[in-house]
Amino acid sequence: MEQKETQVKILEQKMEQSDFWDDNVSAQKVISECNELRSWTQPYYELKRRFEDVQSLIPEAYDADDQDLVDELLAELDAVEKGISDLEIRKMLSGELDSKSCFLSINAGAGGTEACDWVLMLSRMYRRWAERRSWKVEEVDVLPGEVAGIKSITLKFSGPFAYGYSKAEKGVHRLVRISPFDSNSRRHTSFASVDVSPEITDDIDIEVRPDDIRIDTYRASGAGGQHVNKTESAVRITHIPSGIVVACQAERSQLQNKETCFKMLKSKLYEKEVMEREAEIRKLSGDKRKIEWGSQIRSYVFQPYTMVKDTRTNHEQTNINAVMDGDLDPFVNAYLKEFG
Repeated sequence: MEQKETQVKILEQKMEQSDFWDDNVSAQKVISECNELRSWTQPYYELKRRFEDVQSLIPEAYDADDQDLVDELLAELDAVEKGISDLEIRKMLSGELDSKSCFLSINAGAGGTEACDWVLMLSRMYRRWAERRSWKVEEVDVLPGEVAGIKSITLKFSGPFAYGYSKAEKGVHRLVRISPFDSNSRRHTSFASVDVSPEITDDIDIEVRPDDIRIDTYRASGAGGQHVNKTESAVRITHIPSGIVVACQAERSQLQNKETCFKMLKSKLYEKEVMEREAEIRKLSGDKRKIEWGSQIRSYVFQPYTMVKDTRTNHEQTNINAVMDGDLDPFVNAYLKEFG
């Protein structure tokens, strides 16, 4: 921590220099590095200060037999302990991409209208979770369902370690409930797949050959007024060698949507490269841990009982409403402790 704090002071001195903004790219790198270091030092020293406050006050509270103050200080100690635990979890996010912002995509699987409704429910859950973490949420692309819900949606989460935390959600999510679309009130099982890729910034160079891609334009399907609906502003890019497909219709202009698509494509290609490199390192080092992205990772059961269970870590919660309201950290933390 002392080394990080020293580095922060060096970077802050650079930022105060009169010629700091002469090189905009270099300046942005310095700011980004400084913010990343502060994301460690500021919470740590704040927790240390709060702990020392409790440490100094609690003997007096006991001596004065002030039970209300004792309870208040013990509650503060619990909060400090949780903060330390959160920092310990974050310490596991040391991967090359973990500190990046990210794109999270949800696609309907088997289950028809029910699956599209499940995508809508998941998108709401992830928005709530991101808001709890104070990340900025942007809707990049959405394809509505034919009857109800959403066939697919891509959200962008901007914030510290967004990819590091969100990568725990990659995989197939299974829903079991009494379908509101079934007149006979039968139980249905639906599936949706979640994919997460880091946002690649300008400091990382990924080459995309024009011969390797196909660009399609089409009319945006969401709300947005006459301009959006009457022009082919939405863009879809297919990377032929890898089969990766990205789409964007969030912006008004085709050019802006194309730029976002290229950013998403480069993000997915770079992530693929890093994953392959890390897999090779694990293979050479004899690490036998296996992380299956494509398989079912979590079940959400609404009937005949309520339970959310992660099949990778066996972590489970019975308060399904809290989970659907964005209380995902216990599942994410359990994943990071096991695979981080």
